[in-house]
Amino acid sequence: MLEKLLFGNLTLDAIPLHVPILMGTFAVVALGAISVLLLITIMGKWKYLWNEWICSVDHKKIGIMYLILAMVMMLRGFSDAVLMRSQQALAAGHAAGYLPPEHYDQIFSAHGVIMIFFVAMPFMFALLNMVLPLQIGARDVAYPYLNSISFWLTFVGAMLCNASLFIGNFARAGWLAYPPLSELYYSPDVGVDYYIWCLQIAGVGTLLAGINFIVTIFKMRCPGMTLMKMPIFVWSALCAMILVALAFPVLTVTLGLLSLDRLFDMHFFTDFAGGNPMLYINLIWVWGHPEVYILVLPAFGVFSEVVATFSKKKLFGYTTMVWAMAIITLLSFIVWLHHFFTMGAGADVNAFFGIATMIIAIPTGVKVFNWLFTMYKGRITLSTPMLWVIAFFTTFAIGGMTGVMMSVPPIDFQVHNSLFLIAHFHNVIIGGVIFGYFAGLIYWFPKVFGFRLDEFWGKLSFACWIIGFYLAFMPLYILGLSGVMRRINHYSDTMYQPYFIVAAVGAAFIGVGVLFQIIQLIVSIKNRKALRDVTGDPWNGRTLEWSISSPAPLYNFAVIPTVSEIDQFWLDKEKHNLPNIHDIHYQPIHYPKNTPIGFIASLFAGLAGFAIIWHMWIPGVVGFVGMIAVLIARTFMTDIDYYIPAETVKETELAHFKEVANAR
Repeated sequence: MLEKLLFGNLTLDAIPLHVPILMGTFAVVALGAISVLLLITIMGKWKYLWNEWICSVDHKKIGIMYLILAMVMMLRGFSDAVLMRSQQALAAGHAAGYLPPEHYDQIFSAHGVIMIFFVAMPFMFALLNMVLPLQIGARDVAYPYLNSISFWLTFVGAMLCNASLFIGNFARAGWLAYPPLSELYYSPDVGVDYYIWCLQIAGVGTLLAGINFIVTIFKMRCPGMTLMKMPIFVWSALCAMILVALAFPVLTVTLGLLSLDRLFDMHFFTDFAGGNPMLYINLIWVWGHPEVYILVLPAFGVFSEVVATFSKKKLFGYTTMVWAMAIITLLSFIVWLHHFFTMGAGADVNAFFGIATMIIAIPTGVKVFNWLFTMYKGRITLSTPMLWVIAFFTTFAIGGMTGVMMSVPPIDFQVHNSLFLIAHFHNVIIGGVIFGYFAGLIYWFPKVFGFRLDEFWGKLSFACWIIGFYLAFMPLYILGLSGVMRRINHYSDTMYQPYFIVAAVGAAFIGVGVLFQIIQLIVSIKNRKALRDVTGDPWNGRTLEWSISSPAPLYNFAVIPTVSEIDQFWLDKEKHNLPNIHDIHYQPIHYPKNTPIGFIASLFAGLAGFAIIWHMWIPGVVGFVGMIAVLIARTFMTDIDYYIPAETVKETELAHFKEVANAR
C-alpha cells in the first residue's frame, strides 16, 4: 500500500528501453548534461550560477534565461519536425518509413506543444523582459519576485514535457488534445496527463507574467510618458498581455476539466455519459485563437521599431498602429469558431464568424501599409533585422491571404484538417512570429549583451531560412488542395511523394539556417571585442533603451528620464539635448535582493505535476504543500531589499562615460 502511494503507476516498464531512437536520444542528452555539470564544477561556477542567475530577480537576466529556454526547446521542437518530414518523404506506397505510428503520433503532438508553449511564448517573454522596462524608463518590472516565479514555472513545465521522452510517453491526441481521443478510454496511458500538467504549470507562469507586465506598463512608466507616448513595442506588449490575462484562465479551466474526466471519471467531454466533446473544442479555441495574437502582436511591435530605425524615419501612422492593435485585441475573441466550421453549427453562426475573420484582416493590413509607408523615401539600411522584416511582408501576406480564403466556410469545408491548413498556420507563425522575434533578438542583442551579432553569418542564416521556409511549406498547399490530410505518417499514392521530398529538403535548409545561427553566436562571442559597441546606440535606435549603456547596469537608469514626446531619445539627440553626466546628482537606488523562492516553489510544482501524472499521491501532496508553504514563507521574509550606494552608481556611470569617449 505504501509503495503504491509513493510510486503510483510508475514502474521500470515506463522507461522505453525497447525504442532505440529514444534511448539514443536519452544517451546524448544525459552525456551533454553531465558534460555541462562537470564543466561548471571544474570552473567553480556553482556559487556564481546560484547567486547571479538561479536566484536572480533582475528582469534582464530573467529575459536571458527565457531566451536560453526558447533556443534549447527550439532545437528539440525542430528535431521533431525533421523526424516528421523525413518520415513522410520515405513512407509512400509499400514503404513504411522508419517511425512506428504510435511514436509518430507522439512526435506531431509534442512538436506543436513545444513550438507554441516552450519556444514562441518564452521567446516573447525574453524580449519583453529584456527591453520593455528600459523602453518605459523603469528600473524593473512591477513585481520582480513574481517575474522569477513566472520563469521557473515555465521552465519546469518544459522539463516535464521533455521528461515524457524517457519516462512513459507523450500525448498522441494532437497538440490541442481533442476529446474523445484524449479521454481515458482512448488514451489510457500517461501521455495526455503529461500534456495537461506541463501546460497547467507553464500556463500559470504565463498568466502571472501577463499580469505583471500589465501592471508594469500602467504603473511604472517614467514621468511624462502617457499611453499615447509609449513606444509601439510597449503598446503591442500591453495588448498581448491583456489577451494573456483574459485567455489563459480559460485554458486552465479547460485542462482542469479534462483532468477531472481522466482522474475522477467526471465525463464533462464524454458524449456517451452526458458530456459534450464540442464543449472542449469551443473552450480550447476560445483560448487558442487569442493565443495566436498573443504571439504575433509583440512581433508587430518589433517590426515597428526595426522599420523606423533602419529607414531612419519616424514611424508612419503611430495612432492608427495603436488603434489597429487595439481592434485586433478585441476581435481576436470573436473569431474562434472558424477553427471548426465543419461542426454543424449552422449557416448563421458560420456566417458571423466568417465575416468576423475577414474583418480582423483589415487592421492587420493597415499595419503592413504603415510599415511600407515608413520605408517609403527612407534611407533604408539592409542590416539583418531589416532583412527579417522584409521577408515577413511576403510570408505573412501569403499566410493572411490563405487565412481569408479559409474564413469562407464552403472553402474551409474543403481544406479543413488538410495540409493546406498546416501550410497556412506555419506561414503565419513562422513568417510572422518567429521572423519577428529573430529581428527583435538581433536588434536588441547589443543592448542586452554589449556586442553585436556577426552580420555575415546572420545573413547566411537568413538566406537558408527563407529558402527552406518556401521549400518546406509551399508544397503543402498543393498537397492540401489535393486532399492530403494532416498528421499522416504514411500514404499509398506515390504521386504525392515528390512534394513531401521537397518539403523535407526545405526542412534540411532550415536546419542549415539554425546551424548558421549557432555558428553566428560562437563567432560573435569569439570576436566580441571587435563587435563591441558601448555607445548604447549601435543601430541608431529611437527609444529610451538606447539612452543607457550596453549592456544596461543593474539599476537601468541612474536618473529616471522624463518624456515629453514620442521617441524622446531620438529628439534629444537631434537637438543635442542629452544630459551632461557630470551634472547629474546621484542618489542611492533601491533594488530587491535575489531570492531562490521562485526556483524552489517551481520545483515543488514540478514534483506535484509529475506525481499527479503517475498517481503518486504522497509525493503529490508533498509537492503541492511544499509549493504553498514556500510562497507563504515568502510573505514573512524581511530585509529582502537593499540600496545601491550613490558612489557605486556614480563610479559605474563615469566608467561607462569614459569608455564611450574612448570608443568615439
